[in-house]
Amino acid sequence: MMTDPISDLATRIRNGLQVEATHVDLPTSNLKVQVAAALQREGFIWDFESHANENSPGSTLRINLKYGPSGERVVRSIRRVSKPGRRIYYGCENMPKVLGGMGVLVLSTNQGVLSSREAKEKGIGGEALLEIW
Repeated sequence: MMTDPISDLATRIRNGLQVEATHVDLPTSNLKVQVAAALQREGFIWDFESHANENSPGSTLRINLKYGPSGERVVRSIRRVSKPGRRIYYGCENMPKVLGGMGVLVLSTNQGVLSSREAKEKGIGGEALLEIW
C-alpha cells in the first residue's frame, strides 16, 4: 500500500533520471497530473500523457523526462517538502527561494497546483509539495 503518492512520483522521476530513461510510468491521479503540468510549465519535463491500460484496471501517467543537448539532466534534484506526518505551508510573502531562484517549489493552492513563481504572481500561498532544481 502506497501512503504518499507525491513521494512516489518524485522517486520515480529521480530513479528514471539516474538510469537516463526517456520516460517513467506511474499510476495516475488528478494531483499527479496537475504536478506534472506544473513541472512542464516550468521546463523540467518534456510532456506527460495519461492513458488507460487494456489489461489492468486504472490508468497510467507517462512523464517524458528532459535532458540537455549533451545529455545532461535538466532536473538536478527533486525532493518532497511536505510529508503526510508534517505538512508545510507558505504564504506569498514568506515563500523561500529555491537555490537562489534557480529552482521552484511546487505548491498545492486553492487555485490548483502551481509553481512558486506562478503563486507569487497571483499573490497566493499553499502547501509545499516538491522542491525541484
